[in-house]
Amino acid sequence: LELKRMSVSREHRGRGLARALCREVLAFARARGFGTVVLSTSMVQVVAQRLYEGQGFRKVGSSSYPSLLGTLLNFQIFHYRCDLGDGT
Repeated sequence: LELKRMSVSREHRGRGLARALCREVLAFARARGFGTVVLSTSMVQVVAQRLYEGQGFRKVGSSSYPSLLGTLLNFQIFHYRCDLGDGT
């Protein structure tokens, strides 16, 4: 399962909503038999990286942003994976 573009509006940040949403996505995936959740986030989204790592995701790779400017600036996209196991 891919988690894509999760965001909490600025005025509602700091209340644990992103953490709750992430837990809900993981529970949803487990309940439906998915073994893994993957996502990508940019190198500048440090708060998002900490959130995902705190929820059990681990960084499994990176790639350059797919543009000439991204390549010139060495702008990295980090790829994360959370293995869900069998739920036992």
